[in-house]
Amino acid sequence: MRVNQENRIRAGSATHVLLVTISIAMTQGLGHAQAPAASRETMSPSSTIAHVGSGETRSTSIEQQSSDQMATSPCRLQVQDTFGQTPASAPGAKATTETMDYTPLSARCKFNLFLKQTHSPSTFVSAAFQATLDQAQGQWPHYGGGMLGWAKRFGATLADTESRRFIQTVALSTILHQDPRYFPSHKRSVVSRSCYAVTRVAITRNDSGDNTFNTSEFLGTLFTSSLQNSYYPRQDRNFGKTMNRFSGALISDAIGDLQHEFMPDIKRLFRKHAPRKILKIEEKLPIPAEDKP
Repeated sequence: MRVNQENRIRAGSATHVLLVTISIAMTQGLGHAQAPAASRETMSPSSTIAHVGSGETRSTSIEQQSSDQMATSPCRLQVQDTFGQTPASAPGAKATTETMDYTPLSARCKFNLFLKQTHSPSTFVSAAFQATLDQAQGQWPHYGGGMLGWAKRFGATLADTESRRFIQTVALSTILHQDPRYFPSHKRSVVSRSCYAVTRVAITRNDSGDNTFNTSEFLGTLFTSSLQNSYYPRQDRNFGKTMNRFSGALISDAIGDLQHEFMPDIKRLFRKHAPRKILKIEEKLPIPAEDKP
């Protein structure tokens, strides 16, 4: 009874802290939601269209504008790898992210990014795979075996993922005015791109587009690793286990950034050499346009 009471007290305290953080994030977000929206309207392609001759040309320009807005929609977790390329009219020009206007995310957009990841099938598939792997390796033995033990591991893994995404992507990034998106490097060599991707764990952008220390990443990971002590088995709540989870989460995010950096290349390579039957099947699948190679 005493152990259960201590667990309930810890869970209640952690929940209270989380609710306070959420409240602060939403309050800050409401105050700054309008400025990024106005910035996006100011920097939209429609403001750069000038003196269109005929009605047909105007219609074509509007269609191109619409497709460009879809292709470069800022409300995505990863900015397209063509974000910083220079126009085709300047052959040989050096590609750089500074050639494009930086568009910050509103608090609503950051929350939508979180919801999109929450409902993604890959989230549940990844959690199921991790729970199966943990059970096979004997992780968290106090959860037991069988389907009940697997369900506990699946629930704990899913809670870890969702809580960390919310704290980092929504709450802290809104409070600290940081950008949770991944910006591709546009470097040439594999080594340079790999180094860039790994360092994105420590470096991000603020809402002004400048590089800054990724405080949201480190504080969010540390807070989530501590929050896990409210539902993990008692034997896994010590300081050493918490720090192991903290470092493991940072390594996992570094691997995720490597995936963000090289996945567009892998998709294009696959599409280039894929059989026609596979391409036809891909066209029938409900894949969002922004995720297609």
